[in-house]
Amino acid sequence: MARVLVVDDEPRIVNFVARALAAQGFSVDGAYDGARALELARTGAYHLVVLDLLLPGLDGVSVLRGIMESRPQQRILVLSALSDVESKVSCLELGASDYLAKPFSLAELVARVRARVREPAPGPAPRLLRVGRLCLDLLRRVADAGAGPVLLSEREFLLLQHLMLKQGEVCSRQQLLSEVWGYSFDPGSNVVDVTVARLRAKLGSGAIETVRGVGYRIAGA
Repeated sequence: MARVLVVDDEPRIVNFVARALAAQGFSVDGAYDGARALELARTGAYHLVVLDLLLPGLDGVSVLRGIMESRPQQRILVLSALSDVESKVSCLELGASDYLAKPFSLAELVARVRARVREPAPGPAPRLLRVGRLCLDLLRRVADAGAGPVLLSEREFLLLQHLMLKQGEVCSRQQLLSEVWGYSFDPGSNVVDVTVARLRAKLGSGAIETVRGVGYRIAGA
């Protein structure tokens, strides 16, 4: 049974969401402030954290950052009244898996939760992805470019995986926004460039090549 942590400063919202998810077979815990949410999330007991941003004490962005620092593989769905594009992009850059603005459709929330915790399709799948000297562990979400393994946030992992699977191809920023971030529009942000810069800082400046005026491709392909 998949476990979900629902974090919101309003108990009625936590209870409302928890009942809906429990009816779909999820095991749900609740937290009403940032400190408690961070404490629970760091245990690694949850398949997904549903996180509000406007929390008392430790705010939601700080909670998100804290979870990503200690558990970069943790899936987090931000559920917030902050519906502006900047807030969405900022959270996705920090490592959130998804973002849903309030007021929200309960059916859509449940569908997104199910999508995030859905088990991978059965069948043989390689654990390691290799391009040149770069190795990506698909289960542990750890990359190694020759200097030792480094942990990746979910968005870093998804971007690197996409580029490695497209080895030899140049991926445009619009393509990456669509296929890695799920955007059907250009949010006017440098989220792709920021994530590439973070990967280069972790794996070396030559890990990802820039094709000027076009996009990015994995090096060594």
